Amino acid sequence: MMNPAEFENIAQAEDSFWWYRGMHEITLRLLQRMLPAPPERMLEAGCGTGAFARELTKQFRCVIDLADLAEEGLARARGKGLRRLLRADVRALPLAAEQYDCVLSLDVLVHLERGMERAAFAEMARVLRPGGMVIIRVAALDVLRSRHSVFIHERRRFTKAELIRIATEHGLSPIRCTYLNCLLAPVALFRFRIWEPLLGKSAESGVKPISGWLNTALRCVLRLEAYWVCRGGNLPLGQTLLLFARKQGPDRRASA
Repeated sequence: MMNPAEFENIAQAEDSFWWYRGMHEITLRLLQRMLPAPPERMLEAGCGTGAFARELTKQFRCVIDLADLAEEGLARARGKGLRRLLRADVRALPLAAEQYDCVLSLDVLVHLERGMERAAFAEMARVLRPGGMVIIRVAALDVLRSRHSVFIHERRRFTKAELIRIATEHGLSPIRCTYLNCLLAPVALFRFRIWEPLLGKSAESGVKPISGWLNTALRCVLRLEAYWVCRGGNLPLGQTLLLFARKQGPDRRASA
């Protein structure tokens, strides 16, 4: 589970911090393009503070259930007016099978021990309707692990091939998988593999206030990536991975 101390850092920063705003924009825009039909029911498995769920409710007028294991996140989600909340482990969802058109799990699987992500995939596939869509976002590439990774209790990172393989093993057909936060990867590599080891400082959160001009500049970098990926392009590497996969089987709504 994520370090409970990070929830307050996220809550203070996510409405303006470049990474959150950029990733929310990319994920929402791709959702709009890739969902085959307006969803009737959605699940966010690992909702954190509920900030992205709040944006989902504005975009999609449907039932959206939120699950998280951390009470620190659920309490903040309640404070945002979200009510369909469930304290649950993504590896053992206390939910009926095949009831959601769309299941999202954003930046959750990285906190599970290696191998346990398969239990999470199995559960998300179980509660997803045939023909439904699962959206997974995870941290990518072990070489980009940082002091922030240690602080938030990130247990692992993924490669594109690995994420696609695990999805396929659980009856999910990948239809789009791309790295994100690509243009800043060389800077991140220098910082995490050279600069941070030289400083020798202890683990700390990377979610903290930065100057306005820098926040704007970094947000512009992600907007360039959003322009590319939302027009069908994929990025060859990056600090983040985003997967869209469909559960095998006919969409019952389409045949109704």
